[in-house]
Amino acid sequence: MEPFAFSVAERLMRYVQIDTQSNPKSNTHPSSDKQKNLSALLAGELLQMGAADVVANDFGYVYATIPATTHKNIPVICFCSHLDTAPDCSGTNVKPILHSQYNGKDIVLPDDPAQVINATAHPYLAQKIGADIITASGLTLLGADDKAGVSILMNFAQYLLTNTHIQHGKIRLLFTPDEEVGRGTDKVDLNLLGAHFAYTLDGGELGSFEDETFSANGFTIHIDGVIAHPGYAKGKMINAMKIAGEILAALPKNELTPEITEKRQGFVHPVHIEGGAEKTSIEFIIRDFNTSQLAVYEQVLKTITAAILAHYPGASAHYETVEQYRNMKEVLQDFPFVSNYAEQAYLRCGLPFIKEPIRGGTDGSRLSFMGLPCPNIFTGMQAIHSKQEWIAVSDMQKAVEVLVALVQVWEENYTA
Repeated sequence: MEPFAFSVAERLMRYVQIDTQSNPKSNTHPSSDKQKNLSALLAGELLQMGAADVVANDFGYVYATIPATTHKNIPVICFCSHLDTAPDCSGTNVKPILHSQYNGKDIVLPDDPAQVINATAHPYLAQKIGADIITASGLTLLGADDKAGVSILMNFAQYLLTNTHIQHGKIRLLFTPDEEVGRGTDKVDLNLLGAHFAYTLDGGELGSFEDETFSANGFTIHIDGVIAHPGYAKGKMINAMKIAGEILAALPKNELTPEITEKRQGFVHPVHIEGGAEKTSIEFIIRDFNTSQLAVYEQVLKTITAAILAHYPGASAHYETVEQYRNMKEVLQDFPFVSNYAEQAYLRCGLPFIKEPIRGGTDGSRLSFMGLPCPNIFTGMQAIHSKQEWIAVSDMQKAVEVLVALVQVWEENYTA
């Protein structure tokens, strides 16, 4: 890269102070109106730095163009990050702290000294001695997921719009709301976006690259009991809540549970229970890298339920399945050059290329199945969705370098 003053740290410190938590209980788009505060800010900054076609719409999305500087016929590449933060931990009044030249000791967060970030709990931290580290103050999450990605993309745009001699094709930037509640692509206008391939900036450790995610379903067991006045319930009442309790107690304990699975193992996970004596529903999330296994796991739940209902004549159950997202590998395997070009960019920047599956999903999962093949690039974010969230500034800077290299690799290598 040309000599350049990185702005990722300054940007992240500003952006995380804007509360953008999404709301899983809302049916609006975006799920929380406050997300549009950051959308408007980003659009204004993009216009100021000279980006073209800048749009911040009522759904909270931001679109922008970095014009091509090459005459070659290069596919339009989109880079995407999400601007909402997770509802798991407060994102209100985030106070970011820059810890200069981390010395390897415990980082005690000042607003809650019980929150201590150390290399025992966070082994990756041991690799960052001497680096600048950004954390929150102990009362909130930091929001590096995914405002680190936002900061990286904004710094990347700034760099290319400043250094117009770098050869690259047309680039589209996309900032999405509501990724954390599974709705990040619900209102994406792919015609307006006009891209052929994409990369999300929503990954973790330096050098990591993800072109494979879980496939995911939501699965609900609706239990119908038999209600009666409790004073005269003998031989009549069948309590749906008690049946639900037996179903939960009968779930596998040594397999198929997130508490003990890792790597490529899938799971079945109860996430919500609601109801009363007459009707109770149990909501599950079901995950596996092999999409066909989702039906197998659903059958496990149906078999458990049927065995318990056999003891309660008169009670019944019905089931509801909702497709959430699918393994992006099913699409990306048809476009191997998308990952190959990323590998070349990593190597140019002196990085290992650590390809690993995501035990979750990203906007890239849905975008891939919407016709926009989209793997995921690292940002450096760590301990996401928690008060101990942290990130090394050097990891974000390296991500900017990778993106600059990546668009040049596309320009140099792509042939229709």
